[in-house]
Amino acid sequence: MKGKHSNRPGPFGLGPRPNGALIGLAVIGVGATTVQAAKSPEETGTSAAAVHSVPKPRAADPGESTTSSKSEKAGKSDVDERSQVIARAKTWNPHSDERVRYSQSDYHEGYRTDCSGFDAMTLGLPKPGPNTVGLTSSRFTKRIKMSELKKGDLVMDAQGTNTTRHVVIFEKWANSRHTSYWAYEQRGRYGTDYRTRDYGLSSGSEYKAYRPVKLSGA
Repeated sequence: MKGKHSNRPGPFGLGPRPNGALIGLAVIGVGATTVQAAKSPEETGTSAAAVHSVPKPRAADPGESTTSSKSEKAGKSDVDERSQVIARAKTWNPHSDERVRYSQSDYHEGYRTDCSGFDAMTLGLPKPGPNTVGLTSSRFTKRIKMSELKKGDLVMDAQGTNTTRHVVIFEKWANSRHTSYWAYEQRGRYGTDYRTRDYGLSSGSEYKAYRPVKLSGA
């Protein structure tokens, strides 16, 4: 007995059953494509950078930055060390009523209150500090030209006796002709002072310029 199903060919020229199977496969294919397109880059294994790639700037050479950093730090360290010498000199209140009085037998914060004791304090040398002759030792200083003086360097007369020897701390030139300079000192019958001096600038002067070893790299 014949059924009621139509035997007319489907849209692909096939019978009803083969034609329905093809349509089903087509629907499944479209669905799979839609699901794949909806997945995020992480789910598909594709990074977001692969979708929109932005070129990254070239990283700086580690060697260049390290060299520059070391150079800057060294420069700052030298400048700071010289400034610290002057800063410590100011703690004895030069040229004021609160200044530390001069004495070769008294002490202030462990340092002798004479000229060499004062300089030893500003340089952070062991207490109570060497005398003026001791400061000329290669352990502490080295000879330089007067024209090479920088902040924190010393100008010393290490000749004679303990009543004639003297040392001052150079800060800066007082004029463009370099005929005098500003200096810190612990001078006899007064104490800590800050004034212009011309020690070592005249021909035949017994005063010589010295650079503290701890400032030799500055």
